[in-house]
Amino acid sequence: MTQVQHVQVAILGTGFAGLGMAIRLRQRGMTDFVVFERAGEVGGTWRDNTYPGCACDIRSDLYSFSFAPNPDWAHRYARQPEILAYLKRTADGFGVTPHIRFHHEVQEARWDDEAALWRVQTSQGEYSARVLVSGHGPLIEPRWPEIPGLKGFGGERFHSARWNHGADLRGKRVAVIGTGASAIQFVPEVRKVAAQVTVFQRTPPWVMPRMDQETSGRRRRAFRRFPLLQRLSRQYVFGRAELQHLGFISRRVGELVERLGHGHLAAQVPDAALRQKLTPSYRVGCKRILVSDDYYPALLQPNVELVTEAITEVQGDEVVTADGQRRSFDVLIGATGFNAARPPVARIIFGRGGQSLAHAWAGHLEALHGTTIAGFPNLFLLVGPNTALGHNSIVYIIEAQLEYIMRALEHMDRQHLLALEPSPEAQRRYSDGLQDRLRSSVWVQGGCTSFYLDENGRNSTLWPGRASAFRQTLRRFDPSLYRARFSPRRVPPILPDAVASG
Repeated sequence: MTQVQHVQVAILGTGFAGLGMAIRLRQRGMTDFVVFERAGEVGGTWRDNTYPGCACDIRSDLYSFSFAPNPDWAHRYARQPEILAYLKRTADGFGVTPHIRFHHEVQEARWDDEAALWRVQTSQGEYSARVLVSGHGPLIEPRWPEIPGLKGFGGERFHSARWNHGADLRGKRVAVIGTGASAIQFVPEVRKVAAQVTVFQRTPPWVMPRMDQETSGRRRRAFRRFPLLQRLSRQYVFGRAELQHLGFISRRVGELVERLGHGHLAAQVPDAALRQKLTPSYRVGCKRILVSDDYYPALLQPNVELVTEAITEVQGDEVVTADGQRRSFDVLIGATGFNAARPPVARIIFGRGGQSLAHAWAGHLEALHGTTIAGFPNLFLLVGPNTALGHNSIVYIIEAQLEYIMRALEHMDRQHLLALEPSPEAQRRYSDGLQDRLRSSVWVQGGCTSFYLDENGRNSTLWPGRASAFRQTLRRFDPSLYRARFSPRRVPPILPDAVASG
């Protein structure tokens, strides 16, 4: 008979979210937890996305844990290898690496109501846990468009999130489908080695100046020697990012931002016909705003072509567009984003009564504070529904959720609870309130379609306010929003000394 290992807390994933949860538990002196990771190293998104030019589009100052500052970022916008190295170093430095179970892919997590435990089946065996924390964000499963013949493309085909480094692009004819965040980073790099790069654009993005630069040695030395300087710099950059939110809620400020985008385009693209193709026809912010100083110049190169006619089908190695043109390629790269509105982790989590999270979310995604879900006791989500930002760092959001989860665990210990979940009424009120704010927002009414919206046009992705406002909503744990299941006998606390400290 296979032995089942029991832990107090099981965490899914080792990106910023999963590692952050593990670190907060360790900081409280807790050791009875595991972190499941399907791969052989930590990193999440920053391990999986390795395309050329991959970098963060949030300033490095903000793209780290507040409790683990990095004074040595080499650039204003950190590159993927830097961020991955930071996550590995942070996991080791805070002592959570021994808790990680590498090559443990979670196949199913099912709530056992009688035992008040989560039964977690992994590729390496079965576990049980009182609490389950999902650190799986929405950007996991790459999405391909529904194009007839695409799967049968005659050459090499891969998605930017699963970059094939074994594919030699030198001297090749490369097709790129999509013009999102990854495309504007890798197209300038790929065009340097490929014979021809053809970019198929459905909708032009708003692109703002990046103004990236290397971090000076003087700045790094100052941050290492005087940590307060780095904290002040972080606060300054955070404050500026928060001001950018005005561009989403004020039409007048939005028009100023659009003027900046048009000016950036005009300065970099002198050709009027090409500039027209690259000019967005929707309000800024409706789609994700991108930052780049080299994407537009790359499109001006003689070996790069921008195609705006829709792709109708793929036949062998040919891509056919609506105007009847056929173009042959050796390599086809998808830069078409992720299934953000239907996160794959929802298919493997089963709550009370055996209901899957995917079924609970069949109509639309919703969660109380983007963190807890009715019908799924002792389950906590990080980067859940309506927690993403269009203007600031997701790490800030994650840290706000971490503190909320810790307060919830403390409440469970103080009240000797077996299980805790939000009431359906509280979850619905919260979700309806967000949708009331979002319904007239630029993200819904801005004149575009985006990954923010599901198939029904509902925005279950973004938080509508400032990042600081999100943290404010999570500043305390309100038991009245929850249904509690008490234990007939005293249960061991989840957190060391939690009952005494309460």
